[in-house]
Amino acid sequence: MGNASQLAVRTPPSRDRYVDFLRVFSLATVILGHWLMAVLLVGEDGGVTAGNALAIMPDLQPLTWLFQVMPLFFFVGGFSHAIALRKSGGSAEFIRARSARLLIPTVVFGAVWLALAVLIEATGHDQGVLRLATRGVAQPLWFIGVYLAIVAIAPAMMRLHRAYGALVPAVLLTGVVAADLTRFGLGITEAGHLNLLLVWAAVHQLGFFYADSRLGRGPACALAVGGLIAVAGLTAFGPYPVSMVGMPGERISNMSPPTLALTAHAAWLIGLALLLRGPLTRLLARHRVWVGVIAANGLAMTAFLWHLTALFLACAAQLALGLAQPSVGSLTWWLLRPVWLGLLALVTAGLIAVFRRADRPRRLAPAALGTGRSAAGVTLCLLGVLGFSAVGFGGALAGRTAHLMVLPVTPIGCALLLAAGGLMLGLAETSPVAALRSGRGRRSAGRRA
Repeated sequence: MGNASQLAVRTPPSRDRYVDFLRVFSLATVILGHWLMAVLLVGEDGGVTAGNALAIMPDLQPLTWLFQVMPLFFFVGGFSHAIALRKSGGSAEFIRARSARLLIPTVVFGAVWLALAVLIEATGHDQGVLRLATRGVAQPLWFIGVYLAIVAIAPAMMRLHRAYGALVPAVLLTGVVAADLTRFGLGITEAGHLNLLLVWAAVHQLGFFYADSRLGRGPACALAVGGLIAVAGLTAFGPYPVSMVGMPGERISNMSPPTLALTAHAAWLIGLALLLRGPLTRLLARHRVWVGVIAANGLAMTAFLWHLTALFLACAAQLALGLAQPSVGSLTWWLLRPVWLGLLALVTAGLIAVFRRADRPRRLAPAALGTGRSAAGVTLCLLGVLGFSAVGFGGALAGRTAHLMVLPVTPIGCALLLAAGGLMLGLAETSPVAALRSGRGRRSAGRRA
C-alpha cells in the first residue's frame, strides 16, 4: 500500500482516474459474479457436478443486465490502447508490450495448472472436484484470448478510426447483425463465432471515441437509452435469452459466442458508466480512494486468473470436511453468502501473495520484430489461451481433445502454441520461473543491502 500511496501522490492531473476505476470494477465484479453463481452439486451417488445458481433461480437472471460488466473492460482497453498508440514507437512495439503484460501472468498460471493436472492424472486422482477443477479453472481464459486478438488488431483499428470515425463501429455492428442472421436465420451456427471478434472490436472501438473526448452527455444518453431499449426488445421478441451470461443446458448463450443482444447490453452499460463519470471522478479525487484503486489495479489480473482456483480449493475443503451445502437459494444459503465470499477472498489473497510477481510490469529486452511477426506470435498465443479455455488442463496424459470452434485442441497442444507464440514475440527471457524468481531476487538483494 505504501508504493500505491507514492504513486497516488505522483498522479498527474491529466490522468483519467475513472478509467482505472472501471478496469478494477469490471474485473472485481466478474470475480464476485463467478463466486456467487458457481455451485457444486453433490448427487445421491456422491458424484460432484458444477452448477449455476442463476439456472436454479432463473428469476434473478435479469440482474445480469447490470452485473455482466466485461464490456467495460474492453471499452477501457480501447481508451488505454489509443493513449498507448500515440506514444508507441510502432505497431510491433505496441503489440509486443501489450501482449507481454497479459501473457506473462497467464503463462505462469497455465504452467502451474498444467503441471498440477498432469500430477493429478498420473496419481489416479482425476475425479470428483479435482477433475472439475482441472477443467473448470481455465474457462475464464477466453477473455484473455479474445483480448489478445484485440491487441493484435488495435493499431489497424486506430488507423481506421482516424480515417473513417463513426463508420467503423457502424460497419462492425452491421457485421454482428449479419452473423446473427446467418446463425439463427439460416442455421449456420459457425457464423456466430465471427462475433467473438466483431462484438468485442466494436466495444473496443468506442474506447477510441472516449479517448478523443467525443462521448459527452448526449452520446452517453443515446447509448444508455438506445441500448436498454434494444436489449429489452431483442430478449422479449428475438431468439436471445434474458441472461447476459451463459446458462448450463441453454441452447443459446449471449456470451459464447456473443450476440447482438450482448452488443446492445454493452452499449447501455457503457452509456450508464459515462453518465456516472462525474460524481465518481469527484470521489476518486480523494487520496484514500485513489490509493485503493491503484493498489487494486496492481492485483486485479492476478486475482482474475486465480479466483476460480480459490473457489475449487474452498469447495474441496468443504467436501473433505463433510460440510453439507444448504439448498441453493434457501434462506440459509443466502445468509452464508457473506461468509463464503469472505473465505474465497482470503484464499485468493493468499494466491495473490504467491503469484503477483508474475503480474508486475517489467522492461522487455529489445527485439527487432516486424509487425507481421508480432501479430503471428500473438495469434499463436491467443489460440493457445483460447484452446485452454475450451479443453482445460485435465486429461493431458490421456490426450483429451475438445474443439475450439472447428479446431481440435489438446492441453499439450495448447501449451506448445503458447510456447511458440512467446518465442516469436521474444518473451523467452521472461519465463514463468524467471517471472516468479525476479521478485524473490530483489527482496534478497534488499535484505543483503
